[in-house]
Amino acid sequence: MRRSWGREAQTEPLAAVVAVVVVALALALYAGAFEANLPGPVDRDHAEAAADRVERALTVGGVVRPERLAAALDRGPDGYRINATLDFGGRTERAGPAAPGTADTASRRVSVRAGPGEVAPARLEVRVWT
Repeated sequence: MRRSWGREAQTEPLAAVVAVVVVALALALYAGAFEANLPGPVDRDHAEAAADRVERALTVGGVVRPERLAAALDRGPDGYRINATLDFGGRTERAGPAAPGTADTASRRVSVRAGPGEVAPARLEVRVWT
């Protein structure tokens, strides 16, 4: 009796291709499900956009009006709290609740109306948190 070693342990080519495709699809489904359960990136750009909107709300003719600071607090993103601080000429004007240390912060250099016909450099700082 002679055995044919060449015919043992062989597989039909179509069955092998189907098996490879099934394994590849299973891996793709697993990777997709795993990726969907990963936490997404934290969006920390709210302060920059809020600072732009607050600055536009405070500015009249290119000069910030400190008396408008409290009214500009509604310019923050929905669902977030906002605090705005304006420092100029040794004075500090604040509006909004005290911000925690983890708040996202953005600041701008602006010109402020310090008095009738008087403009001074200032820093507008906006803090945003949930």
